[in-house]
Amino acid sequence: MAETGFRKFIITFTVITASLLELIDTTIVNVALPDIMGNLGATLAEVSWVVTGYVVANVIVVPMTGWFSARFGRKHYFAASILIFVGASALCGQATGIWELVIFRAIQGVGGGALLATSQAILVETYPPEELGLANALFGLGAVVGPTIGPTLGGWLTDHFSWPWVFYVNVPVGLLAFFLTMIYIDNPDYEHKVKKVDWWGIGLLITGVGALQVVLERGEAEDWFSTNYIIVLTFVAILGLIGFVWRELTTENPIVDLKVLKNRNLALGSFFIFILGLGLYGSVFVFPVFTQNLLGLSALDTGLILLPGGIATMFMMPIIGFSLKKDVPPQYIAMAGMIIFFIFSVMLSHETLASGMHDFFWPLILRGIGLGCLFVPLTTIALSGLRGKDIAQGSGLTNMIRQLGGSFGVALIATFIDRRNAYHRSVLVEHISKYETVARQHIQQFTHFFMASGSSAMEAQSKAYKALDLTVMKQMYLMSYTDAFYIVGVFFLLCIPLLFLTKHNKSDSSPTPIH
Repeated sequence: MAETGFRKFIITFTVITASLLELIDTTIVNVALPDIMGNLGATLAEVSWVVTGYVVANVIVVPMTGWFSARFGRKHYFAASILIFVGASALCGQATGIWELVIFRAIQGVGGGALLATSQAILVETYPPEELGLANALFGLGAVVGPTIGPTLGGWLTDHFSWPWVFYVNVPVGLLAFFLTMIYIDNPDYEHKVKKVDWWGIGLLITGVGALQVVLERGEAEDWFSTNYIIVLTFVAILGLIGFVWRELTTENPIVDLKVLKNRNLALGSFFIFILGLGLYGSVFVFPVFTQNLLGLSALDTGLILLPGGIATMFMMPIIGFSLKKDVPPQYIAMAGMIIFFIFSVMLSHETLASGMHDFFWPLILRGIGLGCLFVPLTTIALSGLRGKDIAQGSGLTNMIRQLGGSFGVALIATFIDRRNAYHRSVLVEHISKYETVARQHIQQFTHFFMASGSSAMEAQSKAYKALDLTVMKQMYLMSYTDAFYIVGVFFLLCIPLLFLTKHNKSDSSPTPIH
């Protein structure tokens, strides 16, 4: 039931705080990984599971949140999930071994899954139907800004304190959200208890989605299908997901009600939310690697560069929400967002090794504006027309799909960059020869420099060739990253015509909860 006054404000604050905690934790730990490796004596392959374990658990739980809310009561399930998240965060900070940390991060992901989808369902029902766009705009503050400010906050905490504080910071904020939940959030009037547990559905979902997420997270690092366990997990994912879909469409009490996808707006909106996840997480993945590995910027500097874009998104969210309230078609706003995102991608595809922090300001401001124009309308399109308990199911599905879109985006972009690296290196090397004038001049300059630094003629020449190879590698990576930005932008542009397959009906554009 829609709320008013102070209660409406405090519920909004509570659920946004909870969802922001979960989303920040998807990226905040990334900048602390080198410190965790050194402190816990972990290898790069081992520490990567700190990220993978969290995301896998998160993606598995998100689509089940509607069922868990019905089974245990939404208020109590939401509050318990906050406590699980807070407790696991504290245990992560106390971890003394890498696999201990991985286990606690997975538990944290289980709690975090509900903070995302359940927060959105609560927020949608807190606002009247005509304010659906505004509700989604407020939720989008966390969903879009969280992954952006995570690296900044993580870098600052790691530099000024130590890596456990990227987890400890969750505790006081999470406890505040827990107490506010217990005081102000109620169960919906239409809620009913689920008597029969769909154990087969739960098992197939965990197997299929879990295996798929591990493949996406670890595939590039393991050279994809040249590794046996990636091959096995791919088959497990395919069989598990096929079995899951069949089970959920044929059982009377599904863990995830896939029949809600009969709603055309939800089906098409979910596709666009997948694209949004690809662009949101894919660009956040590529940009820090580009600035830190090629331009030599620190993690904190990279986070500070991303921050104005996050502020731009925060500024846009309420504007978009009020525009939708005035019945501006969400398709047009989303189209503008895709065009803006394309312009941002093209601008970044023209950066060079001489680019400084100031060169990224306006492109990232455009990215922030574009994401604001995308998240709110696409979520509104997806959830419009859903009623009662279907809102929780639709919210869970769309949040899972956005997370999967991000995982696919990171995997595809990482693979694309790897393949383009090989291509650009072969092209560059073809034009390098000791008989070629420019190459010969570079070798001579490097040789003279190293001889002036005290190296013998033979040592200087050897170092000169290594320096030339390093120059080639930097150019190779630069060309690959700029290619990746451009391809992502073109992909967004090509998706625009599909927007107009969705319906915009004034009388049925907002969900009406059942009372």
